[in-house]
Amino acid sequence: MYASAMLKRGGVDFMAGAPKRTRKHFQLDAGKIKRAQRALQARTETEAIERALDLAITEHEKNRLALSATERFIKSGIRIRDVYGALDR
Repeated sequence: MYASAMLKRGGVDFMAGAPKRTRKHFQLDAGKIKRAQRALQARTETEAIERALDLAITEHEKNRLALSATERFIKSGIRIRDVYGALDR
């Protein structure tokens, strides 16, 4: 299975088990689908779209966690000093 496609939260693998499937009809750029299929090494167009969606969801979750950590860091009141003088250049 494509490793980046698995989203875990609290130790639960949301890709486990049979996913609920529904039929949707979209008008999409065929060239983009083929490029995504090659980039994601997907066998089918459906698999490429599913992997791309999984990657988007995972990326959003990473960004949300990074923002939360940054906000906690800023609120902590910690002072950062430039001990090497690298920022004065």
